[in-house]
Amino acid sequence: MQMSKKQFISHLKDGEIVDDVFAVKFKKPPVPYQKGYWFEIRISDKTDEITAKYWSTDDLTSVNKIYASFEKGDVVHIIGKASTYMNKMEISINPPSGKIIKTENYSISDFISESKFNIEEMYSTLLNYINSIKNKDMVNILNSFFIQDAEFIKQFKFSPAAMHLHQNYLGGLLEHTLNVTSICKTISEIYPELDYDLLITSSLLHDIGKIKEFDITTSIDVSEEGMLKGHITIGNELLVEKMKALNTPNLIALKLSHMMLSQHGKKEFGSPVNPQMPEAVALYFADDCDSKVYQYLKAKLDAKTDDLWIYNSKLGHVYLK
Repeated sequence: MQMSKKQFISHLKDGEIVDDVFAVKFKKPPVPYQKGYWFEIRISDKTDEITAKYWSTDDLTSVNKIYASFEKGDVVHIIGKASTYMNKMEISINPPSGKIIKTENYSISDFISESKFNIEEMYSTLLNYINSIKNKDMVNILNSFFIQDAEFIKQFKFSPAAMHLHQNYLGGLLEHTLNVTSICKTISEIYPELDYDLLITSSLLHDIGKIKEFDITTSIDVSEEGMLKGHITIGNELLVEKMKALNTPNLIALKLSHMMLSQHGKKEFGSPVNPQMPEAVALYFADDCDSKVYQYLKAKLDAKTDDLWIYNSKLGHVYLK
């Protein structure tokens, strides 16, 4: 029987008694304090993340037994109290009334949300974009990913676009890709001198590396490959592999790789190279536009205040009226 989750992290208030299930993102081993031993875990649900601290006066053996009873990726039933510490909300768990218990009684939808748009309808729109491209070599590349590679298609449809910043939910990558492609299409209508086929092909492919950048369990985490390489490098490797198999002409292959590698606009933003073609500049700004607009909208919609502004550490001031 699934436990019906009622308390979500983004809604917790200072002093509130917590009695609900949460996903474990990571944990840190027990350490001593004045009265005994404590350990810290990072927990999440589909709304946010929070730190929980288990405080015990028992001996280390007893505390280690609790600590070892669950692992990263598990769902645990926590009984504790929400409180503010150094301007951040956290949960304190104080036995014997406070508890951490691993559970199998949960619904995955409480921990990872999904795009509000229909996945298959979005994918159909993506295929329509492929049908609008005339360059046969680029069509062959796109088909090799989005029509012929069943495993890639499965992963692409349900991957998130990010862990936190934008479209961080199942289907988010597909949603973000279509937004970026739509923006690029509009730019190409304003500037018809641009190579439409190059721009649209690159917009559809630009974030394919994210299918390997994230691990999806009960939460969204960066994978080892994602942490060590990043999605731009991973995506270019996937693209180059397909282009070699298809004997893609060298100049087209170089242009597509450049579009992939320059998508973040500047080296300090994570791109191995800066944009050197107008299409690459268009892709960079389209990608950044969708990400930033999403973040500002979310900050505005999530605001819980009667003030005219909120301050977001990443965005700065956001006007709410």
